[in-house]
Order: sequence, then structure tokens, then C-alpha cells
Amino acid sequence: MIEMPRELAAADRNRDAIAGVLREFVPGQGTILEIASGGGQHAAHFAAEFAPCVWQPSEYDADRIALMNERFAGLDLLNLRDPVPLDVGAEAWESAMAEADPPVRMIFNVNMIHIAPWSVCLGLFAGAGRLLPAGGIVFLYGPFTVDGRYTSAGNEEFDQSLRARDPAWGLRELSRVRDAAADAGLVLESTVEMPVNNLSVVFRRT
Repeated sequence: MIEMPRELAAADRNRDAIAGVLREFVPGQGTILEIASGGGQHAAHFAAEFAPCVWQPSEYDADRIALMNERFAGLDLLNLRDPVPLDVGAEAWESAMAEADPPVRMIFNVNMIHIAPWSVCLGLFAGAGRLLPAGGIVFLYGPFTVDGRYTSAGNEEFDQSLRARDPAWGLRELSRVRDAAADAGLVLESTVEMPVNNLSVVFRRT
């Protein structure tokens, strides 16, 4: 059995809180594309929760795709797709999902944009703006700074530890994320405070 990396354990803890917010925005039909699905905990849980929508997990990391394949092997979920390799930092990454059946109506992403270069966040929105139809949703979850301030001492310490690991990483300022989304045709619709000083941030394609 492949060992689950420790940083993926948070997905088991936050899934119910996230589901409570997701219920308001999940489309009645279509594909929900999860970016950076990690070990697949969210995919397995939310596919069951939000049927008949199709849940399409994806990952940049081949080892985590292997984790998902192992996790999904014993599941009987007709609306859960096999994970696909996807790098949202690549040019025109969305072309890999352009022929999804049913079409992609929502993009779901948890705890990625602060553990990646800023260019990955820009790439995520640019691709979403091209892939999603009018009314389509981008749902982000994670820690942010708001109005230039940390929302907790813990988030400040976390940000410093991320930047020490890689200067290109770090908590993103919410207003900057909002502006990047707007440049791609996505409007900030909702910001919801979540446990452990995280936010659910929801954008809609205009």
C-alpha cells in the first residue's frame, strides 16, 4: 500500500466544512474538475455527496495519481472519473478537458495556490476563463491574507515557513487573487470564513 503523505491528512479534516459551502454552488449537472486532488480524499467523498454531477480528479504529481488509483480501486461510484495528469501552470492546460463529457461546469481547488508560484494561480484562472461557460464556478479553499493582514498568528507562521522552503510560495493576498480572476472574466461572488482561519472563495464566469 502506498503511504499517504502527512500534508494530505488535512483533506480528511476539512471535507465536511467545505461540503457545507459547496452545496450552495455545485451545478445541477455537468463535470466538476478538481485541480490538485492530492490523495483523492475529497474526490471520493464529494463524488458520493454531489451525484449526479461527475467528479473529475486531476494531479500534476504522478505519485499522487497512484495514491488516488489505489484509493478508488474499491469504490463503486459511477460518477467518479479516473484521475488525469494535469498541470495548470502549463500553457492551454484546459484543452485537455475541453471535450469532457459532460462539460466542465465547476473547477474546485483546495490548498494549492500558496504552495506554488504565483504563475500557477494566474494559469489556473486563465484556463478556467477559457474552459468554463457563462455562470461556471471556480471554488478555492485555503489560507489568504486580507487587506494586507494575516487572519491569525498561525497563518503568519505558516506563510513564513512556506517562504523559507521556496521564496515563490506563500499566502496570497485576497484582493490580488480577485484581480487575477477578474482579468480572466471571473467575478468574486462569495467569501466564506472557514475553520482554522481558512477561506472558501467563489468566483463565477461572466
